[in-house]
Amino acid sequence: MKITLKEAADLVGGNVIGNPNLEITNVAKIEEAHAGDLTFLYLPAYEKYLPTTKATAVLIKPEFQKTNKNVNYIEVQNPNIALQKIIITYLKPEIKLSGIDPSCSIDKTAKLGNNVTIGKNVVISSGCIIESGTIILHNTVLMENVKAGRDCLIYPNVTIRENCVLGNNVIIHSGTVVGSDGFGYIADEKNTYHKVPQIGNVVLEDDVELGSNVSIDRATIGSTIIKKGTKIDNLVQIAHNVYVGENTVISGQTGIAGSTKIGKNCILAGQVGLVGHIEITDNVIIGAQSGVSKSITKPGKYRGTPASELNSELKLEAHIRNIPAYLEKIKKLEEKIASLEIKISELIKKEKT
Repeated sequence: MKITLKEAADLVGGNVIGNPNLEITNVAKIEEAHAGDLTFLYLPAYEKYLPTTKATAVLIKPEFQKTNKNVNYIEVQNPNIALQKIIITYLKPEIKLSGIDPSCSIDKTAKLGNNVTIGKNVVISSGCIIESGTIILHNTVLMENVKAGRDCLIYPNVTIRENCVLGNNVIIHSGTVVGSDGFGYIADEKNTYHKVPQIGNVVLEDDVELGSNVSIDRATIGSTIIKKGTKIDNLVQIAHNVYVGENTVISGQTGIAGSTKIGKNCILAGQVGLVGHIEITDNVIIGAQSGVSKSITKPGKYRGTPASELNSELKLEAHIRNIPAYLEKIKKLEEKIASLEIKISELIKKEKT
């Protein structure tokens, strides 16, 4: 990257305070930046680093004090978004690989579009269809009849099981398995478990991204469906026949049990657990480590185990924190009641005499 401050400001709609002709060649955290770096400041907690940063320029909110006179500034309303825009434009990583490596195994019935890239030891099984511009990196396996759309990026050591479907611009990171068998068993009269064949598939629609070591089970019948634009973090388990709506975000270590339906524009924070056969409506945010045991039909913020609306959960949490104080109050009230009972008893005795 080699751009002037003016070019950076024009890209993000910012205002330069300083020398607009200075060049920046990299981006860095504010506490680690050096000459030539562009950094950003958008949280008050990081203002303490501004006086000592060695960055050439800082993306900063207009209301923040410019306490370092040795650096230049680009004022923007949202420095975080501005920095990401610069990274996407100038520093987006490129895959330095092209063509089809001779070590890969491609079945003669597979169909590959134009400009498809296949890395070392990749296996493309019979009936697969890979559309133009897709990149499949080393040691990845596509089993029978997998379909991958245009411009997908599949990193090394991914397994995509038979009959699964990927839309356009899907990204799958290393170690992920798409279409593993759903957890389906039937117990007989002797309580011996027998495997139920999982004959469905997984459908990932356009612009879905899966992190590393994600497991998405194929449906028992039909499809496990991840809708357009959904982003799934590392170490997430999605069971058979789950439906995840458009533009939903699921954070790491979340587990979703079978046949659960999640709406669009939802956020599931880290380590959230959902039982099976429930529905989560659109525009729901579920806080970290929450356990969802029943359907959520009203948009909003939820937290806790079992999950409840955030305001209710916060009130409950406040009461729990105050239990020691409540106990002390109860003790004092009990003492007062006991004292009053003694006085009442004495008054009754006096009246009788």
